[in-house]
Amino acid sequence: MERIWLLLLLTIRVLPGSAQFNGYNCDTNLHSRFPAERDISVYCGVQAITMKINFCTVLFSGYSETDLALNGRHGDSHCRGFINNNTFPAVVIFIINLSTLEGCGNNLVVSTIPGVSAYGNATSVQIGNISGYIDTPDPPTIISYLPGLLYKFSCSYPLEYLVNNTQLASSSAAISVRENNGTFVSTLNLLLYNDSTYSQQLIIPSIGLPLKTKVFAAVQATNLDGRWNVLMDYCYTTPSGNPNDDIRYDLFLSCDKDPQTTVIENGRSQQGRFSFEVFRFVKHKNQKMSTVFLHCVTKLCRADDCPFLMPICDHRERRDAGRRTTWSPQSTSGNAVLSAGPIITRSDETPTNNSQLGSPNEPHFQLNAITSALISGMVILGVMSFSLLLCLLALLHRKAPTSLVLNGIRNPVFD
Repeated sequence: MERIWLLLLLTIRVLPGSAQFNGYNCDTNLHSRFPAERDISVYCGVQAITMKINFCTVLFSGYSETDLALNGRHGDSHCRGFINNNTFPAVVIFIINLSTLEGCGNNLVVSTIPGVSAYGNATSVQIGNISGYIDTPDPPTIISYLPGLLYKFSCSYPLEYLVNNTQLASSSAAISVRENNGTFVSTLNLLLYNDSTYSQQLIIPSIGLPLKTKVFAAVQATNLDGRWNVLMDYCYTTPSGNPNDDIRYDLFLSCDKDPQTTVIENGRSQQGRFSFEVFRFVKHKNQKMSTVFLHCVTKLCRADDCPFLMPICDHRERRDAGRRTTWSPQSTSGNAVLSAGPIITRSDETPTNNSQLGSPNEPHFQLNAITSALISGMVILGVMSFSLLLCLLALLHRKAPTSLVLNGIRNPVFD
């Protein structure tokens, strides 16, 4: 009988904790507390960054797994984690693939630190530091009795590793178009290419692209019939993968266009094409490499209506422009923001002639002390020889007989 009462007592004491943690793999005695720094584990892997957060303390604080998101992106399901209840304690796992490391607003900062090369020589190493945070949303009220949760993380990689093991990430957007006979969804992609043939996608070398290298971009649509074309409203660049970054540089916007940007095709077919010369952001000063992300605000328009949506950038007025003053809601679709990058550029001065661009591993020719002394001696000997020759010519000129002018009658034999 005493054993039965003891079991009942234990059951009564355990039930409140079990109800509080909703059946997750948690311990009431260990996890009935607010989160601490030790509640997040960060693993900087070769392909991805993995973060594990103690979910039990999150539950105790009054939140669920859907309240946690990367860098405040609470409205984006791709920036949330998932629960693993097969461990103790239960954890929320976030995974950031290195191929899309800035997809949810994670920050990439490139810095230079002293290091040692493979030959044992002192050199500088480019390091890419990836950082961000996981937090809970702010309540819509003035006050809150729930604590705000914030977990910070960072990982550092050699920049060459990041460049070699990541590819240009190109975002795609599904855009809905409504017609008289229904609605269809088209997919838009922003891709980067090496040249004007648009046949080979852009490949960035491990040392980055030289400044002013021309890059060709294209916005392409799929699942689209011939009645619709692609119209790029404007395109711009940012130093991070966040399209809403405070630092941005416009490539073209309405009639304003960067001098190094050329719009090749826009509004005339199911792809928009343009080219621009790569640059570096000044915020990356004192860094050998800079990251550039490209963003394009794009829509779909009916092929017949696209010419009227294009800005009139010359002084001539189209004769038929005044005929269309109102537009049907079915003439265009909504806007979609497409992104591509990062484009890695190097800011050091390098020769642009292809014949002079060698492998970064090839040794550069340098003059040592002996070679410099030999060249200096040859130059001095040449100057002394030239001076001696001038002296000899002057002496010979002094010893030559002076010509005399004779007066009298000329000898007729000499005639």
